[in-house]
Amino acid sequence: MPLDRRIFLQSGAAAVVALLYRSGAGAASSAPGGQAVLGFTGVPASLRDAVVLPPEYEWQLLYPWGTPTGTAGQPMPAFAPEGSNSADEQALQAGMHHDGMHFFPLATPGRALLVMNHEYTDEQLLHGDGIKEWNDGKVRKSLHAMGVSVIEIQWTREGWRQVRPSPFARRVHGRTPMRIAGPAAGTPLMRTAANPAGDEVLGTFANCAMGVTPWGTYLTCEENFHGYFGGPKETAKDMTPAQRRYGTVPGSQWVEYWRFEERFDLSRHPNEPHRFGWVVEIDPFDPSAKPVKRTALGRKRQESATCTLAKDGRVVVYMGDDARFEYIYKFVSQGKVSARGGSAANSRLLDEGTLYVARFDADGHGQWLELVHGRNGLDAGNGFPGQAEVLIHARLAGDVVGGTRMDRPEWIAVHPQTGEVYVTLTNNSQRGNLGKPAPDAANPRADNLFGGILRWREDDADAGSASFAWDHFALAGDPAQESSGARYPSGDADIFGSPDGLHFDSGGLLWIQTDMSGQLIGKPPHASLGNNQMLCADPATGRIKRFLTAPNGSEVTGCVVTPDRRTLFVNIQHPGESRDDGNATPNSAWPDGTAPGSARPRSATLAIRRRDGGIVGT
Repeated sequence: MPLDRRIFLQSGAAAVVALLYRSGAGAASSAPGGQAVLGFTGVPASLRDAVVLPPEYEWQLLYPWGTPTGTAGQPMPAFAPEGSNSADEQALQAGMHHDGMHFFPLATPGRALLVMNHEYTDEQLLHGDGIKEWNDGKVRKSLHAMGVSVIEIQWTREGWRQVRPSPFARRVHGRTPMRIAGPAAGTPLMRTAANPAGDEVLGTFANCAMGVTPWGTYLTCEENFHGYFGGPKETAKDMTPAQRRYGTVPGSQWVEYWRFEERFDLSRHPNEPHRFGWVVEIDPFDPSAKPVKRTALGRKRQESATCTLAKDGRVVVYMGDDARFEYIYKFVSQGKVSARGGSAANSRLLDEGTLYVARFDADGHGQWLELVHGRNGLDAGNGFPGQAEVLIHARLAGDVVGGTRMDRPEWIAVHPQTGEVYVTLTNNSQRGNLGKPAPDAANPRADNLFGGILRWREDDADAGSASFAWDHFALAGDPAQESSGARYPSGDADIFGSPDGLHFDSGGLLWIQTDMSGQLIGKPPHASLGNNQMLCADPATGRIKRFLTAPNGSEVTGCVVTPDRRTLFVNIQHPGESRDDGNATPNSAWPDGTAPGSARPRSATLAIRRRDGGIVGT
């Protein structure tokens, strides 16, 4: 069994995150005397088309889009800078637009698996001729460019390097066979012509944030799956309210998959979208293991699947639904984590349990409301004849029980020592608009352009509790703009906007990543915030310090710190994006070119270290 799984299973609820990281390059330690927390030189907000770090830090490029990824005996196709790689080649290369990721130490010192999501495709960059015309090959290539990469990395004198080939190397993508498990598996709404049993599905895509189970498997989250389903526009009138709520409406698709791959045609296969929007469990240590979609965790534009343990050993999974006015969820397993085995011994924990939605009350308290058939109005009279319908239409169930509609809940992180839970609320420009929900205590700003970070403390310090206390850690924006409503936990906090990625390292430092739209960067009222960035916060003092600014158009996302806290892995996503629709000329050629237009911009992973080998964040 790989070492990190044993550590997971030996750890208690309060220390599950900290104890995970005890192997890898070097020994785990806390900051020694003389190394101040957030002692690095903060970087100013910047519009430079570059990765900017404190002068005492350095970065190396590790895994850009198109990097060969395979096992012995497989082809290792090189990246074609003109976009000519075939669909089959893309299936053996790093996908596009890197997002959430995790570092899994191996038993061999200095070796680990790095597992990461690939969120979406920019078709203009992916194909040699962009989207002048669609064909079957482009659809397959696009599906192969999303999903998940599993790579092996090794610490060397020159830094971290990809091991190639590796027996662990694997691409999981939009055409990878996978199993459907849990209460919705096999039920009528999951059945299709290609899979009458409703228990298997082809692929995962739109993979954004992630989680890691206590038994050492990787959870990838299917977020904006809706944009890949389409159909004849005239059939939109036939769509149900549930289909409209999830955005699966013909004519609103982002890409034309439906014209070339029948399962994406909503008018012909209306159940196919029900098979997406789930948390997918992947065993990174077993390339032969089929990924599993865990339906007990509910279907939504899945953002984050952050795991911790209740006091009694049950696994708890926190999740967000990244859309305006959607909900925050929690799943609590029925059984307890077994310390006697890995994924096999714990494989059913994510299939049996209770899903809840959060209600944030104005007095600073909150409740977890059960999403269980037969309770809280979730019955046939309200459109839920069984638990499968509750889970497949979790958003509608949240409406019935009275969850709080949030400002785009995204990443969720649990403090490794205190158990406090932090969530990013990225923004919501429609809050308070005509016909839309008004501001409330948890979402206090109308026309919320900048977002913020909210946190809660479960009652009795138990993640399995039914109630909690909450407050705002930060309301983002520029306090110099009187109308912004920005508020930070300390007077010297560096400012930011649209927080998205969120990660606690084992020392309790909170790493914050931002995702302002490429259309807004550098323009009022966002001008003072510069490009997207990563900051480091010390929740104990409220200090927040800017650590990194990113190339033009890019989002900073995906973050994990190695066990010894001496390497920070970060993803730079969609450099060059000047518009959200991908139709504008890229305003960056990072990392290969020196000026826009000199090379295709590529998402990539960075390995960041102190030049003196010290602990990151100090």
